[in-house]
Amino acid sequence: MGPRAQRLLSEGAKFLTVGGVATLVAFVIFNGLVHGYLGGPGPMHDDPLVAYVVANTVGMVVSYRGSRSWAFRNREAVGVAGGRVAFFAINIVSMAIPLACLSFTRYVLGLDDPVADNVSANAVGLVLGTMARFWALRRFIFLSPAHLERRELAARRREPEAQRCA
Repeated sequence: MGPRAQRLLSEGAKFLTVGGVATLVAFVIFNGLVHGYLGGPGPMHDDPLVAYVVANTVGMVVSYRGSRSWAFRNREAVGVAGGRVAFFAINIVSMAIPLACLSFTRYVLGLDDPVADNVSANAVGLVLGTMARFWALRRFIFLSPAHLERRELAARRREPEAQRCA
């Protein structure tokens, strides 16, 4: 296995570990808000989509810290505020995937039990959303040194053109 494949596997494993911790945090919060902890429905039982957004926003903060300091620590973070703005934008956009799955089971199939909610949002939706997030984070925020160098070289090549046009 080449160094590029090893780096991809290492980053993927770290990304999944960080995501696992963030997911566990979001899972506990979501289930507490929607299904309660003491046998009765939670305070947001009738608002599972809002509860999912609240729980996963907390999970996003956990995910960013782990991604920045461990999973992608050997990559440069680009963009506004060291990639934070783009990180949260990507996470918010990719949150639409599990929300769509949860909406389908809740409002189309009429299922509102803990198993249906968790399979749709925290299993199927999570897997699909995680794949989309991994690709987007590596592509747009946490760039490899080689990718960053190519991007900077291309920007320098365009600079004289922009100056000539001005």
